[in-house]
Amino acid sequence: MFFVIERHSRFLLKKQEEELPKGITLPRGIQKRLPVKAENVKRSFSLPKMHREKRLLQKVGLVKYNIAFILNDTSYKIVYDLGTDLKLLLFLAFIVLICELLVLIKNIGKGSISIRKTLKPLSEMAEKARQLNDEVFDMRSMANGTRIKDLAGAISDIDASRLDKRISVDDSQNELKDLAAAINNMLNRISASYQSQLRFVSDASHELRTPISVIQGYANLLDRWGRNDEKTMQESIDAIKSETENMKELVEQLLFLARGDNETLRLHKQNFDACEVVEEIVSEAQMIDPNHIFEMDLNRPAHINADKQLFKQVIRILVDNSIKYTPGEEKIIIRIVSKEGSVRITVQDNGIGIASEELPGIFERFYRSDESRARKTGGSGLGLSIAKWIVERHGGYFEVWSRVDIGTRFTVDIPKTDI
Repeated sequence: MFFVIERHSRFLLKKQEEELPKGITLPRGIQKRLPVKAENVKRSFSLPKMHREKRLLQKVGLVKYNIAFILNDTSYKIVYDLGTDLKLLLFLAFIVLICELLVLIKNIGKGSISIRKTLKPLSEMAEKARQLNDEVFDMRSMANGTRIKDLAGAISDIDASRLDKRISVDDSQNELKDLAAAINNMLNRISASYQSQLRFVSDASHELRTPISVIQGYANLLDRWGRNDEKTMQESIDAIKSETENMKELVEQLLFLARGDNETLRLHKQNFDACEVVEEIVSEAQMIDPNHIFEMDLNRPAHINADKQLFKQVIRILVDNSIKYTPGEEKIIIRIVSKEGSVRITVQDNGIGIASEELPGIFERFYRSDESRARKTGGSGLGLSIAKWIVERHGGYFEVWSRVDIGTRFTVDIPKTDI
């Protein structure tokens, strides 16, 4: 039987001599950490028996927290009315839940608008890509039974009507601005590459058409007069051989550039002294062309790690250009300077020079500053393109200085190898 000794608010202290009522006893590890450290202290939660139809809130309000302990051989029990606090906590939790639900509904609406705004540039990009793909598919379907001229015109229309379209980035976020700008730059490069390929094919066809026309003309001349005229026959044979050699050189240059574009041309690098290569090239040039004065200023040693044959090709191209566009009896100077980290090879002449407005295009394929003059010298317009490709693949670059009627100076800067 329990005896009430003292009652304060929701605390009820009882003296007991009977066994405590059953309830949910806290784990022993938790009990050891609680403030009351008397022996045989037991803590538990209890809920009186009630009718099943009572609501959850009513049941929660009847929860009690019990502390039973023995003091001076007397058993005591402290009962705390925990139900009132639990009802308050449930009420507060309900309010927090309602607030969270309202915030969630608000964020869903705001997030939906933000997502649509964020994905709008991506949708535009996808739509433009789909339209371009549809245009290309339509072009493929037109190929059957259509003349080449119509196909070329349609391709030109695609370039004019589609590749010049760009993606608006005004309302995009910063991240999408960068993405849209990158795609616009990609479209610019595609458009420029497309135009470059068209120009390349046109120029290559034009270059091949000229020697073919010459060969055809001399073949007709042989057919009419060459059988009985030995002089005409020899002239025709010499011309055909010359044009055939030009065609062979042109085709080899085209194949070289094609392999370079396809990344199938491998570099076989080795360490060597650039001065030795320059001496070899100049020695060859002096035997072939005794009309020019060749001077060398070589700062030895000048070791580089490069493909030796391709490096020779670069020097040959530069020396050959100087020979073509420099009057006889003029100097052509080849200079090598070894600096910290790089070797600089300079080929300078006193030739006709290049106009300043034409300098940006001299490394383009089939570029000629003077068509008639280039025909006379036999240039194809591919030499400097090949030289630039080789130098860049070796991690180097070109510097060009030129003045009309004064001369031109080409400088190649290639990384140096320390030995």
